[in-house]
Amino acid sequence: MIAAESMSIVCGLASALAWGAGDFAGGLASRRGSALTVVFFSQLIGGTLLFVLAMLFSRSLPPAAHLLSGCLAGVFGVLGLIFLYKGLALGRMGLVAPLSAVVTALIPLSFSILVEGFPGLPRIIGFAIAMAAVWLLSSPGGHLKIERRELQLSLLAGLGFGLFFIFLDHASSQAILWPLVTARAAAIGTMFVLLAARRQLTKPFRGQFTAIALAGILDTTGNAAFAMAAHVGRLDIAAILASLYPAATVMLAWLVFHERLGRQQWIGVAAAGGALILIAI
Repeated sequence: MIAAESMSIVCGLASALAWGAGDFAGGLASRRGSALTVVFFSQLIGGTLLFVLAMLFSRSLPPAAHLLSGCLAGVFGVLGLIFLYKGLALGRMGLVAPLSAVVTALIPLSFSILVEGFPGLPRIIGFAIAMAAVWLLSSPGGHLKIERRELQLSLLAGLGFGLFFIFLDHASSQAILWPLVTARAAAIGTMFVLLAARRQLTKPFRGQFTAIALAGILDTTGNAAFAMAAHVGRLDIAAILASLYPAATVMLAWLVFHERLGRQQWIGVAAAGGALILIAI
């Protein structure tokens, strides 16, 4: 039991690191073209990698119900992504990003407590500190009044990502790779239909391919690590730790581009470390 919990914590952190680094790579690629195009092709690359791995290492398919849960996870995940990008475009990133991340963590946390019970007081405190860390890491600070549009889009994005966590947890309860393949296939199909309907599907520029491929591989790694974390441990622990992904993005921006971190973000980094200790107890 202890080994399984330790593995869940390690995989949850690995998913946060991979997703955060993938967002950084995706951000680099998006500087030269459409962000949605970057997302679509990175998903396509990641989906191809998942399919190859599933063919090589998974001999049998899980039950149809689990594959269906994978499809639902993919659809909700890409809808969350669409609402997030719309919120980032129409609202203030410093409010939309952290609020959607906190909602993302709260939904599987609440679901897990209802299904599996409370994980213990130290971890509950750690969860609260972790969600505060997500906000601090993502927000530029200052006293900002949130607008109705920003609130709605943030809640919808968080709802999509939170349901993605829940359905992926169910999908990966018996197998890892094939449910991830179906999730990615559903996400790619949904994005293709939406982009084609709006005539926004364009080829990425040549200089984008490396960053897009890296974003796709890292996103796939993050998905696999989260699925493994939820498979061997509690959903709430996996979801809270995975929601710390902004820490990796912020730190990479600091290391690579020498972006200055505010006091609030450094507090967020410290809070994330403290939360990890409490969750690991």
